[in-house]
Amino acid sequence: VQLQASGGGLVQPGGSLRLSCAASGFASRNYLIGWFRQAPGKEREAVSCFTNADLGTAYADSVKGRFTISRDNARDTVYLQMNNLRTEDTAIYYCALGVGLWYCTSNWGDYPAGFDYWGKGTQVTVSS
Repeated sequence: VQLQASGGGLVQPGGSLRLSCAASGFASRNYLIGWFRQAPGKEREAVSCFTNADLGTAYADSVKGRFTISRDNARDTVYLQMNNLRTEDTAIYYCALGVGLWYCTSNWGDYPAGFDYWGKGTQVTVSS
């Protein structure tokens, strides 16, 4: 299984980016995709998740109303649409895959070690 995160870049405050997490070599019917981010000098933060179990989603309070996670089954890709970006959104963004029947509960991101696969990060820089 390989995960490929892409779509990062440099954007001005208030701008938008769409990150993609493409999975290959993966055939399980049940999975959860999580987006995490880590800024320099800060701890990793769970940003958003999508689960195939009930098509549920979850968002960190810091991104609610600005970020939207979605799935394209035909492309085996999960997207993170990020709108109204702020300087504090600057970080390396990672996607991770958990195989099995997982749900996007309130503490879904508390156990990153429980994810089975991780993609390489993509840098998001929000700056004027």
